[in-house]
Amino acid sequence: MRLGGDRVLSGREGPFGGSAGSARPGGPGGFRRPEDDPPGTSRLFIAVPVADDVRAAVGDLMAGVARASIEERASGQPRWVRVEGLHLTLRFLGATLDERQPDVVAAVVAAAGGVAPFAIELNGGGAFPNAYRPRVLWIGIGAGSDELAGLARQLNDELRILGWPSDDRPFQGHLTLARTDGVAGADEYARRLVEAAGEVRLTWQADRLVLYKSLLGRGPARYEALAEVPLRTV
Repeated sequence: MRLGGDRVLSGREGPFGGSAGSARPGGPGGFRRPEDDPPGTSRLFIAVPVADDVRAAVGDLMAGVARASIEERASGQPRWVRVEGLHLTLRFLGATLDERQPDVVAAVVAAAGGVAPFAIELNGGGAFPNAYRPRVLWIGIGAGSDELAGLARQLNDELRILGWPSDDRPFQGHLTLARTDGVAGADEYARRLVEAAGEVRLTWQADRLVLYKSLLGRGPARYEALAEVPLRTV
């Protein structure tokens, strides 16, 4: 396990707020920037990071769909995530007392120890709630979906033991690429994504869980890795 705040990633977290949650499509209100968290707390989530080469390939796909730079949001463009911050969220904790971070790390260690490294494949694209009135653009998960769901359940169990509320909603794993609520012509971006991602097959070996802290401010959130926990070694 590696602890510390030496790695800061950029991107946006999933649109799932509250004291607990998993990676799921945005609710009826769409994405809204959360208010500043109370003093002595940090906005935390647990995720599987995407491999460097897969992130680069996803970035190329995003640029092709945007037909413009995705580094800075242009007028009329979706709010594209930062490529260097791509991850698969397993559990969103929200504002968490800093003194409880060791408990969260303990839950991550326990969950990771029960699962061996496994392959994840990204394939196909889509939109939430649908491609006609999209608010979120995403790439789907083929291989590895069951293992991710199992990890989410294990994290839920370990956190419940430590006093966090249980989250029993079905896990819907996906990789968020952009948010399009309020964007004119969003359905065209969804159409391009579905077409471009139809033959996409991107695979990497998931070998660790990461506890991230979101650093909010102007523009996309930045992510600081507080702890990296390897999956069970075989």
